[in-house]
Amino acid sequence: MTALMVRRVLLLPGCLSRSPKCGYRGDSPSDSGKDLLEIPLPPWQARPDEPLASKRARLLYESRKRGMLENCLLLSLFAKENLNQMNEQQLDLYDRLINEPSNDWDIYSWATESKPAPEIFENEILQMLREFTKNKHREKRLRQPDLEYLAEGSH
Repeated sequence: MTALMVRRVLLLPGCLSRSPKCGYRGDSPSDSGKDLLEIPLPPWQARPDEPLASKRARLLYESRKRGMLENCLLLSLFAKENLNQMNEQQLDLYDRLINEPSNDWDIYSWATESKPAPEIFENEILQMLREFTKNKHREKRLRQPDLEYLAEGSH
């Protein structure tokens, strides 16, 4: 019954001739942005008293659970290769890099060097991420790594 109603609605005159303004207009000069809802994120805060094992586990989770697939793949694979070897200062830099920016596309743009990063993020961790992103060994990076490697660094 519902499918029949949908077909009738779609076949009504005027339904197929709607103006394109109903779609995404983000790049249009006439887009006022009034229909956008901005939800402020809480500011990033360092966690100086967090135990290293907890910090590594949290950063691993946050590397895997991003807002966009590109960063899920990039950061989870980078974390697998580097997280267990990072010292406390490097972990703090990585924490800031992946958690302070409010837009995941910024992180991706900095890693791929399509946009310059702000001075505060220009450090050894971003350089490591940029080198990793170049994929000089042409590895297949089509999915996130399994979580088996977590126990490797805890021996």
